[in-house]
Amino acid sequence: MAIFHGSKVKIFSLSSNLQLAQEIADFVGIPLTECEVMRFADGEISINIGETVRGHKAFVIQSTSNPVNENIMELLIMIDALKRASAREINIVMPYYGYCRQDRKAKARQPISAKLVADLLTVAGATRVISVDLHAAQLQGFFNIPIDNFRAMPILASYIQSKNLENVCVVSPDHGGVARARTLADILMAPIAIIDKMRPEPNVAEVMNIIGRVRGKNCIIIDDMIDTAGSMVAAAAALKEAGAKDIYALCTHPLLSGQAAERVMKSPVIELVCTNTVYLPEEKKFPKLKQLSIACLLGQGIINIIDDQGISTLFS
Repeated sequence: MAIFHGSKVKIFSLSSNLQLAQEIADFVGIPLTECEVMRFADGEISINIGETVRGHKAFVIQSTSNPVNENIMELLIMIDALKRASAREINIVMPYYGYCRQDRKAKARQPISAKLVADLLTVAGATRVISVDLHAAQLQGFFNIPIDNFRAMPILASYIQSKNLENVCVVSPDHGGVARARTLADILMAPIAIIDKMRPEPNVAEVMNIIGRVRGKNCIIIDDMIDTAGSMVAAAAALKEAGAKDIYALCTHPLLSGQAAERVMKSPVIELVCTNTVYLPEEKKFPKLKQLSIACLLGQGIINIIDDQGISTLFS
């Protein structure tokens, strides 16, 4: 039994990101509790918790990245197991929120899958969700339980500041990311530019125009996630054509699906800086990639939640 600041606490890791979970546990100073995830021959998931959790504050670390459906189902079954074992609190640490891009109806008869995932977590028995850089802040309104939206900006900004770049311009890859770009621009005391693009179909982007002056500037593209890297690579090519000098890309969630790594390597981007909200196997890593750990941020957040302290100071 782990007693932390007078509370009974257990930290669990499911399958999606064991490395990050171990880093968080090391930072907090509580070992990961043994949890066995089994699969039957037909693919059904079963979970066995090796220790008592009665009356404990439980923290479950699971990003719902690829394979999204498998990771979500694992998480829901784990929540049910903890609820039936009489855990006092079930806190879900979900660095990447799967289905987050399906947060509205863009066309008639489309689902709002992000809301469905929120409902599933709540009905299963989660008492709190901790995530990082939700695709849209309004996702917090889908929950009837507390949800903390942690921000990776201080970590990303600190790294880019260490580069000591001059004549910088922060670039938003679309109109929806202007607020994020403005935050980084204020930190770096730099102007911003906006890529005006259209999406003829999912994961396909066409650059229409660049709003702002980028000629001769060191451009920093910032987004919340990079999936196929199509948008980011198209933005980088447009910036280079418009006379930009060096181009860097920052993101929180490196999904890097399909041929994303090859696209980035062939692009004008000098370095792609991301966090480890999503586990990247060796085959998805490449020379231009720099992955920063958010374990300290999430670990301190867990400590503050255990101690009933605020977390807003962690975003400075």
